[in-house]
Amino acid sequence: MNKRQVGKSDLYISEIGLGCMSLGTNESHAKDIIDRALDAGINYVDTADLYDFGENEKIVGKALKGRRDEVVLGTKVGNNFNKEKEDWFWDPSKAYIKEEVKESLRRLGTDYIDLYQLHGGTIEDPIDETIEAFEDLVKEGVVRYYGISSIRPNVIREYVKRSNIVSVMMQYSLFDRRPEEEVLDLLQENHISVLARGPLAKGMLSDRGLEKVEEKAQNGHLSYSYDEIKHMVENLQDHATEERSLQAIALQYVLKHPASNKTDCVSKTSLKLKNAL
Repeated sequence: MNKRQVGKSDLYISEIGLGCMSLGTNESHAKDIIDRALDAGINYVDTADLYDFGENEKIVGKALKGRRDEVVLGTKVGNNFNKEKEDWFWDPSKAYIKEEVKESLRRLGTDYIDLYQLHGGTIEDPIDETIEAFEDLVKEGVVRYYGISSIRPNVIREYVKRSNIVSVMMQYSLFDRRPEEEVLDLLQENHISVLARGPLAKGMLSDRGLEKVEEKAQNGHLSYSYDEIKHMVENLQDHATEERSLQAIALQYVLKHPASNKTDCVSKTSLKLKNAL
């Protein structure tokens, strides 16, 4: 599988990555999915501390035991959670980030994180303090590089100006092209990669597209009505072939933008594909 450089880092990740949010809590099933992904050439695995209130990181860590050196491992921070109460609140403070990274390392069973990402963000956040936390972790050697996971253009612009992020994870697909107008050119100019999530639009941009439209878009999708979404899927399916499926068209579109430099959607991006297997 082709690999792309993440920003200016020395991380090279597969054009399709494995997003682990929906792996579930069956360890055997999760390990099978992860093993199949790695065997297929995928080397980017993405999780977050909040997924299943820490359980996802534990499951990913166990699944990667013995194969850690094959993987570029990404996780996220910023949601201060209470597992017992299944509750959380936004906390991008330096104190929380520097404490929570220890918990992520423990759950993942590793002594370093390749790509540590802020899991959200608002313009009211103490951005300089957040950046300082990530920079400290890089200097300490427990994090190799850091990025953000955000769909807010104003937040993304601030991190581009003020930090050394190497990537931005965001929603991007044929059905959600807002990044093209808002930030992709800016990220390309600054050699920052985009990790695209949702490139198949909840499965609507797949060979089961019409079935997924009925499941997911009865009330429309983003700014599109149900009828508009259905018509677009039907039109795209008319252009799909046995050699070039609808999901292939959808992924190739996301990878084509220079900002994504054909990687998981990033300008040097690496396509983060959830539930791809």
